Amino acid sequence: MLGFLQARQAGLDDPLRLRRAESTRRVLSLELNHDRDVDRIHGNGVNSLDIEVIEGRYMLSGGADGVIVLYDLENYSGKPEYTCKAIGTVDRSSRHAHKFSVETVQWYPFDNGMFVSSSFDKTMRVWDSETLKPAEMFMFEETVYCHHMSPIARKHSLVAVGTKDPKVQLCDLKSGSRIQVLQGHRGEILSVQWSPRYEHILASASADSRVRVWDVRRAAGSLFTLDQHNGDKSKASSEAVNTAHNGRVNGLCFTGDGLHLLTTGTDDRMRLWNSGNGENTLVNYGKVCNESRKGLKFTVSRGCSPEFVFVPCGRSVGVYALHTGEHVTTLRGHFNNADCCEFHADYQELYTGGKDCNILAWVPVPRAPASEVEPRGSNKAAADGQSSVNPAFADAWSSDED
Repeated sequence: MLGFLQARQAGLDDPLRLRRAESTRRVLSLELNHDRDVDRIHGNGVNSLDIEVIEGRYMLSGGADGVIVLYDLENYSGKPEYTCKAIGTVDRSSRHAHKFSVETVQWYPFDNGMFVSSSFDKTMRVWDSETLKPAEMFMFEETVYCHHMSPIARKHSLVAVGTKDPKVQLCDLKSGSRIQVLQGHRGEILSVQWSPRYEHILASASADSRVRVWDVRRAAGSLFTLDQHNGDKSKASSEAVNTAHNGRVNGLCFTGDGLHLLTTGTDDRMRLWNSGNGENTLVNYGKVCNESRKGLKFTVSRGCSPEFVFVPCGRSVGVYALHTGEHVTTLRGHFNNADCCEFHADYQELYTGGKDCNILAWVPVPRAPASEVEPRGSNKAAADGQSSVNPAFADAWSSDED
């Protein structure tokens, strides 16, 4: 780290390299923070988390009990031990609350005064975060599994919605109506994601084992369908042609630069794709346990080198190197299956929610370099007749009597 600082001070290195190195070091030291609690409000599993990017201060959670909670992550106590307080709750006592499980919650990307939620009660609701009352509601004929708003769109205000119907629904926040459907899947839509690079590019994952990439300006259908065999029909059976996984595809996540797309499936596999041409990069992550029968919310780090993937695997969260597939570590702390995770890029922290109704905070733990760490009570240096003083401060005077 000192080398990065000296190179930056001398103008020999890009300051971004120092930032990336420090972010990477912090992510590699993530541990469960026993000093930070998150108010336990949900009476059932936590399905979705989202942290707004305007201030990086407020977090939303949606639960299987139909409850939506708004948290303030700021520490006002001035002490290491504190609790992230719930500052707003839409629970069953509210006449505006969802009737069934809330599957997805998401902040409006450009203003933390609004957020959107979708639920098994066949509705998607647009909320005012000040009053916690819905400003708009969209009704659907089938169960809603997921929704997503583009993080960069300036020319449209579309929300993509996945339901039990095999058509991807596009809703316009400006007009308050459904304006378009994308047809091509043969099964229920379990996940949808807009590209963070191109505002008109959308990916959808379905129970039909397929992932389609769309340009919503085109009427001719999807741009392409992801094929795990990269077009080699000799490796695929007739049923597996143009399939992304050998099971239900229930998770999608673009990398921060939008150049790659990650998918997860019930075949216990995670795959990395080139989002430009749909090519399978063939990165091997090994077995990634996936027990979810609906959408799985996983996430990718931002600002690190290399980047890391955080994916719920049973009761734990697996951490993988994005481009090599290396299993870096496993974060254990939930008492039941983990269902969602959200990365806080400002502080390199991770929040996870699970069926145990808990939201856990994983934070970087600073560690001294290994060369500076001595076991407590160690007398190895004394036994070797060597001083434990840093050589830079050792006495270098010579004596004529020796």
